[in-house]
Amino acid sequence: MKFKSAVLTFFALLLAVSVRAETVTAAGDPWPPFIDPNDPDGGVAVSLAREAFSRSGFTLEMNIMPWARAIDGVKNAKYDVLIGTWWTKERTEFLDYSEPYLTNEIKFIKRKGDPFEYNGMDSLTGKSVGIVRGYGYGDEFLNATNFKRPETADFLPNVKKVVSGRVDLTLEDELVARSQIAKEDPGLIDQIEFTKNALSANTLHVTCGLANAKHEEIIGALNKGMAAMKADGTFDQILKKYGMK
Repeated sequence: MKFKSAVLTFFALLLAVSVRAETVTAAGDPWPPFIDPNDPDGGVAVSLAREAFSRSGFTLEMNIMPWARAIDGVKNAKYDVLIGTWWTKERTEFLDYSEPYLTNEIKFIKRKGDPFEYNGMDSLTGKSVGIVRGYGYGDEFLNATNFKRPETADFLPNVKKVVSGRVDLTLEDELVARSQIAKEDPGLIDQIEFTKNALSANTLHVTCGLANAKHEEIIGALNKGMAAMKADGTFDQILKKYGMK
């Protein structure tokens, strides 16, 4: 009887370990310092999410790809989560959102010397604003009809278009923009300026597709882990590592 009990206990423990060792697959585009394929730890957003998931026994596997493919992959449950997602009403129809964990200030980028300042949608009248396909800039911006929004797959080509005069403006979180330009084409930074006023302050979330049968479990684990990290100081320690605290 003792032997049988020991065997049952062993298999119960083995099952528990196998369940707790489950991998959460993440998708996203290069978006330093939040998602950075050149950072051994993956960037600040990846580091935060990895630690949060580990509190519930999950491991995180990050996959880098264009944003449009990443969001489609999570929407259709090919991947489990998007690490850095802005909230839009449209996305709530197919994504389960975590609690917000950071905030991005989205500012316009212009050629150096351009006197333009953003003062609401009317100030964009007649402009050409380069955007990244699939990004959640907000319904008011995306539905406005008084300016053009040519699309690219990634952010940096839009900056080059601004410098060359092919578009008037582009936009991105200033910290993200400076980090990506410094790493990929540092000569561009002296040829551009950021507006003082932001289009929006967007909260950053981890999201899981509603088509994923485990979306509630996955987002619940993330929220629980983030709360624990904030309580014990780990959250702030990771931010300090990236100069964000």
